[in-house]
Amino acid sequence: MNNIVLGKARQFIESIPHSRKMGMRVVEIGDGKAVVEMPYDPALIGDPVTKVLHGGAVSALMDTASGAAVVSHHAAGVGTATLGLRIDYMRPATPGQAITASAECYHVTRTVAFVRATACDADMDRPVATATGTFTVPTALK
Repeated sequence: MNNIVLGKARQFIESIPHSRKMGMRVVEIGDGKAVVEMPYDPALIGDPVTKVLHGGAVSALMDTASGAAVVSHHAAGVGTATLGLRIDYMRPATPGQAITASAECYHVTRTVAFVRATACDADMDRPVATATGTFTVPTALK
């Protein structure tokens, strides 16, 4: 793992106030791939009866991991913004467990980066959600 890439991704995530507030941290980064973890936080509960995290928290995690994957891709540059993000929620996250999002930037054009992501709790065989997204690529770098 390249320390410059890791530092760039950390800076990217730390510059987003809600990512800091939600406790997101980079677990792995490099070559267009990122793994970002978010701890379980009762402040993010969407259903007070079941204690399941709100889907918006999962969405924010997947968006952040996807952006970090783009930033770590050699052809994408130092910044990005979400153009579109489609999320399929597969099941509720298990209350009390951290959520981990793994994202891969698998294609980059002059202006758009394409990403796939998966979010899981401790049960890595049954995703909480999957996503596909498009992100900006700074044209000044091309």
